[in-house]
Amino acid sequence: MPLKHLTLSLQFARDAAGHRALLARHRVARWIRHALERDAEITVRIVGGEEGQRLNRDYRRKDYATNVLTFDYQREPVVLADLVLCAPVVEREAREQHKTLQEHYAHLLVHGALHAQGWDHETGERQARAMEARETAILRGLGFADPYAA
Repeated sequence: MPLKHLTLSLQFARDAAGHRALLARHRVARWIRHALERDAEITVRIVGGEEGQRLNRDYRRKDYATNVLTFDYQREPVVLADLVLCAPVVEREAREQHKTLQEHYAHLLVHGALHAQGWDHETGERQARAMEARETAILRGLGFADPYAA
């Protein structure tokens, strides 16, 4: 299946700029494009802890910084979405899960891109398994290990 067209805006908050070298535009675009089922316009913003916590609190009513937030505005005919990744949370989780930072970013960008297209893991066990299987297949295709393997 040919890869879909992606218009990508990649942004780094000042307190997350240290991750810029790891997240080259071509690399981020490649990871997201492999997760797309249709053309998309996506903004990826890498933020620090304060901004991540504020966004999670304001939009999900959860007062802590989370790894990735997906704001999906439109799914058809073109996916329009913002993916916000919190650099300190991603870094901490990568360390805890014994993954490279690059592996974890790739996983979370694929995860967020699937959410933007309507995939959901919070509505039931069956949907969670389907989404995890899709993420694993995409990441293996990109040369990464199964992100859910212990």
